[in-house]
Amino acid sequence: MSTGRGASREEWANQVAALDQHKQARKAPITVDRIVTTALRMVQAEGFDALTMRRVAAALDTGAASLYAHVRNKAELDDLLIGALSRNVVLPAPDAARWREQVLDVFAQLRDQFLLYPGISRAALSAPPTNLDTLRLTEGLLALFLAGGVAPRAAAWTIDAALLYVSAYTFEASLRAGGVDRDEVLARLRMLPVSRFPHTVGHAEELNSGAEHERFDFALGLLLRGIA
Repeated sequence: MSTGRGASREEWANQVAALDQHKQARKAPITVDRIVTTALRMVQAEGFDALTMRRVAAALDTGAASLYAHVRNKAELDDLLIGALSRNVVLPAPDAARWREQVLDVFAQLRDQFLLYPGISRAALSAPPTNLDTLRLTEGLLALFLAGGVAPRAAAWTIDAALLYVSAYTFEASLRAGGVDRDEVLARLRMLPVSRFPHTVGHAEELNSGAEHERFDFALGLLLRGIA
């Protein structure tokens, strides 16, 4: 390539511009999938509070205006993120004999997806879902409940309550990312005056019991056993 000695200034300027055009041509185009993937990586690494449209744009080496051409606003991005996680949940063919077990498994899958991305359950709580992947999940759950003979309204309300619990459970987990010192909690409870807190002191162990997701399984199992 000529560096200017044998070329006019205009030719030199064209060569410089061509370098920039070549760089732009090599950049992958901005798509909804790339935006969602980048946003999920950010949440996984830094938590949901770190997610902004501007930061996603910067990670994609573009301006925020470019994102708005594909995603209207942060609320729509949040909906897309929950849809992407819902897409990873496997829905079983309804089995009337095992419907409760199947429902618990679906909610456990969603719980595990949310736990991978600290705080993302707040996006599920922010607005009613409009994403087809999220609605697919509701459709699949409704099919399981109906297969078990549950009345449509009872099924709909139970699904709503269970989804709220999944979101709350995973959000609390994100707040306790550093873990809870169970021994310290037990020690503090046992220091309470027995005269005022006889049951709390006497059952401190039970109040802080449960390994892994035992409490999650208990709560949802209780909810499901409460409907016909």
